[in-house]
Amino acid sequence: MASIRELHQQLLRKERSAVEIAQASLEQIQALEPTLHSFLHVTRDRALEQASRVDAKLAAKEAIPLLAGIPIGIKDNLCTQGVPTTCASHILQSFVPPYESTVTQKLQDVGAVMMGKTNLDEFAMGGSTETSAFAKTANPWDVSRVPGGSSGGSAAAVASGECVVSLGSDTGGSIRQPASFCGIVGMKPTYGLVSRYGLVAFASSLDQIGPFGRSVEDAAILLGAIAGYDPKDSTSLKVEIPDYTQFFTPDLKGKKVGIITETFGEGLDADVEKAVRAAIDQIKALGAEIQEISCPRFRYGIAAYYIIAPSEASANLARYDGVRYGTRVENAEDLMDMYTRTRAEGFGAEVKRRIMIGTYALSAGYYDAYYLKAQKVRTLIKQDFEKAFESVDVLVSPTAPTTAFQSGDKSADPLSMYLIDLMTIPVNLAGLPGMSVPCGFDSQGLPIGLQIIGNVLREDQVFQVAHAYEQATEWHKQAPQL
Repeated sequence: MASIRELHQQLLRKERSAVEIAQASLEQIQALEPTLHSFLHVTRDRALEQASRVDAKLAAKEAIPLLAGIPIGIKDNLCTQGVPTTCASHILQSFVPPYESTVTQKLQDVGAVMMGKTNLDEFAMGGSTETSAFAKTANPWDVSRVPGGSSGGSAAAVASGECVVSLGSDTGGSIRQPASFCGIVGMKPTYGLVSRYGLVAFASSLDQIGPFGRSVEDAAILLGAIAGYDPKDSTSLKVEIPDYTQFFTPDLKGKKVGIITETFGEGLDADVEKAVRAAIDQIKALGAEIQEISCPRFRYGIAAYYIIAPSEASANLARYDGVRYGTRVENAEDLMDMYTRTRAEGFGAEVKRRIMIGTYALSAGYYDAYYLKAQKVRTLIKQDFEKAFESVDVLVSPTAPTTAFQSGDKSADPLSMYLIDLMTIPVNLAGLPGMSVPCGFDSQGLPIGLQIIGNVLREDQVFQVAHAYEQATEWHKQAPQL
């Protein structure tokens, strides 16, 4: 699949029409979906109609934005007017939003072509896209393995060429970890840079929407299109959004890069460590100054996250009661019976687990012992990052401790599944931007990701380091053979 810029040039030179590009994407989806299950809904008619509008503008010699006519996948927890938004849950299987999320509206406004809604872990709760109520997505590099999660459908769709770019959401690593597992670029922006209006809430203080792409440039272009202040989101930041591609440089002279020492050691796969160390050597060869940086509270991220996120989820998911929208059980004896049976039948096991953890942590007598303490730890983790950024521009680490694991391997062991997000969770707790870029393959030919973390609103530095590294290597040019 060509890049955004290459497709844009093809459209301007009349080498291909937007409809032809959309049809090629639809053909790839039709060929691969029986195996991959990246999509929950394919919006064929809508995609061709959107592409036709781009072709009409070109015929009228109107200028078109870079994303006009570009096939894109949308994670199915982003509301799309007139198109089902299920969050991969039975409780929302009949929900068709009456409004559009801010990010998808922005993409419509610039002429992007929505191919459909991508699969995810139910309500974005999981690290493998196996908790979806409707399908398990396969990893394009090895279909017996998971694509990561919760945005596994979005990552697999880009890696397999079913679409050029896609949107995911990241609460504790749900963009970066599947990007690592699928060998593509995934970016979690600074909290508040991208509007969450129309994103079905999981953990409101952690959730952030971000881009997937085959290259750093594609991710930069997509982030530029969706970022910006939104009065509909009270956490949205009033900041100018630059063209992130203007920060790309061929070398990294003068840049200071910190290696988080706590991310190496026990539990890190040997192939992953070797690839990440080689990536750090490459960054050094590009002119960057490398420093070892300690973030001593980094290791407490998982414990704090699995109190804070389930607590917020417990509150957010209380609205699914069968009264206003979504699934409602038949023949309920009374109101309480309708509530309990709707939630019992509508939610899957992982969502129920997190609701119970969160409800317990917020209950009287336990709030101070668990939730309040976790928030204090979150502050300490943020302070560690602040101290680190006093001496370096960006931090690097492995994105995940392992490569993609076999489907079903961790389903019966929630704790081992949670530990997959060990490297990514602290970035969400601190509200920082983080990106995963391909940095190699393990002995079984599975992709490995390098995580690059920036200070608050320093996406420019993350993109600069990521792009310079990418251009000096060949990893991003490799694609799965399907």
